[in-house]
Amino acid sequence: MSGTQDALTSRFGHAISYLEETIIAMLLGLMVMVTFANVVLRYAFSSSLLWGLEVTLILFAWLVLFGISYGFKITAHLGVDAVINAVSAGPRKVLVMLSAIACIAYGGLLMKGAWDYWAPFGGYQQTTGRVIPTGFNDRTRDQGWYETEQVPIPFAQTYLEKTFNMGEEYEKLPRFIPYVMLPFGVALMLFRILQATAGIATGRRKSMIASHEAEEAVADVAHMNKDA
Repeated sequence: MSGTQDALTSRFGHAISYLEETIIAMLLGLMVMVTFANVVLRYAFSSSLLWGLEVTLILFAWLVLFGISYGFKITAHLGVDAVINAVSAGPRKVLVMLSAIACIAYGGLLMKGAWDYWAPFGGYQQTTGRVIPTGFNDRTRDQGWYETEQVPIPFAQTYLEKTFNMGEEYEKLPRFIPYVMLPFGVALMLFRILQATAGIATGRRKSMIASHEAEEAVADVAHMNKDA
């Protein structure tokens, strides 16, 4: 039974990893396609996609926010580890756990800030409290009518107008759609930090940051070539 459960968990993990990598690749591909199309239109037809630059900026922001959490997942973030490498294994794990707890606290602050920034654009309430949320602020100003500069609405315009703009017409894509990646990306990042912290606590992971195994391997090869 345990073996079957582990296999299911492994397949699910691989599926999630494949999905994340596919989304990252799609974001990069869409950025390239929009930029390439704009270049061709500009130099070959003296025209351009008016919304091209804004869409590229949105996709790049999504890529960064999505990539942050993926970096925590695969231990790709860089960091300064001069102190933890100078101590023995016991104190090193304590320091790594402290850094992980600091990351959780920072991620929590980012989550509050991300929600409070996005909520008005989606017609939701911001949280109260300066640091720790203490409830919802019913005086939050609804900004669901804010629009992007040039991006047209590609889908469900009537639904968006009725749900988020009191039936008033949208001329461009409402801002809450591209901005939703902010709370989503930070929430995913916080989840990956918690996941990494659990891995450190159980000994399945050594650190929150990228190791120096590759650098050490290159140094060993260089030393061998020098001796030869």
